[in-house]
Amino acid sequence: MLFQATTPDTSAYMIAGYTVFFSVTFIYLISIFTRWRSLKQDLSLLEELEEEQK
Repeated sequence: MLFQATTPDTSAYMIAGYTVFFSVTFIYLISIFTRWRSLKQDLSLLEELEEEQK
């Protein structure tokens, strides 16, 4: 009788966990894309400056 309790419903915690995981992953990917775009702009500027010095 002691161990016949039903299993608690934790599906809300699972959904919350997946939501947090995918939100953090999405923000991380946006951050990487933004940094990559900035890096390309910096590289372009450095190449222009190098051409001007020649």
